[in-house]
Amino acid sequence: MGKIRMKKYKVYGIGAALVDTEIKVVDEELEQMNVEKGLMTLVDEARQSELLEHLAGHLVKANHASGGSAGNSMIATAQFGGPTFMSCKVANDRDGDIYLADLEAAGVDHCLNGDRELGTTGKCLVLITPDAERSMNTFLGISETLSTEQLDADAIAASEYLYLEGYLVTSPTGRAAAIRAREIAEAAGVKTALSFSDPGMVEFFREGIAEMVGKRLDLVFCNEDEALGWAQTENLDVAVEKMKLTAECFVITRGGEGALAYDGHTVSKIPPHKVMAVDTNGAGDMFAGAFLYAITRGEDYPTAGRFASLAAGKVVANYGPRLPAADYKALREEFFGKE
Repeated sequence: MGKIRMKKYKVYGIGAALVDTEIKVVDEELEQMNVEKGLMTLVDEARQSELLEHLAGHLVKANHASGGSAGNSMIATAQFGGPTFMSCKVANDRDGDIYLADLEAAGVDHCLNGDRELGTTGKCLVLITPDAERSMNTFLGISETLSTEQLDADAIAASEYLYLEGYLVTSPTGRAAAIRAREIAEAAGVKTALSFSDPGMVEFFREGIAEMVGKRLDLVFCNEDEALGWAQTENLDVAVEKMKLTAECFVITRGGEGALAYDGHTVSKIPPHKVMAVDTNGAGDMFAGAFLYAITRGEDYPTAGRFASLAAGKVVANYGPRLPAADYKALREEFFGKE
């Protein structure tokens, strides 16, 4: 047998680069501001400013943390010890500086080495209610123009997995970039993974998501609402069968019920990691990043699921979409032992 050549990257991610501002609110305020609870809503800059004015004086937690779904996941995989690459777009502004600094501090390689364009880096206003649910109002800014120009075909080919975020479906150029990235990965024998990202993506951008999926993906991450929406059913067993047609393998997260992980042969029930949840922002991103780290180090799906559940539990017990840098190594050693 010939020597197996190790890939340079465990995962190559593509998604919107956003800087999060988190604010604690109560349900009545969401109603007053006409914010849809638990979903991601795209807004323009004026609407985001109006919301911020309404919320002036609130206690702000984890203010100005870089976010964006795929970015959070790539940072998690890298912090656990799996090299990653991120394709995204930021402007030549302060938020762009923050985002790049966070990627680099986590050791994530990226495509942003040249001059950055003028404009506004994407921003996400994350409203956290006492039940820990997060409601997001996203101004994509320059991320709306993310396109095939931000792809690095060599880096994709040098990765074990390509990871696409479902949110890309909202931008025509972003969706085209996701589809092209998938085609490059398929041609290079790189495994393809997608997160559905939000129930709204499945409901309102169904055709676009189907284009991103193509014939069949290797791995899909979704939550229960997204799986039911994709299968257009209220029965989880029916949704599981539909997911088997969509992807070779998949994970359906179920909040306090844990998760279901299908490895192409068996559906495993992943027990929840019980925590006192204060902020669910970033939980799904952490789950995906930790899961990808585990499977690319050779773990089976039940083990990867348990590790991802533990990691996601740590995120929801704290404010902000990620953990302090030192916590990743501690968490890895707690679960896998010292290496």
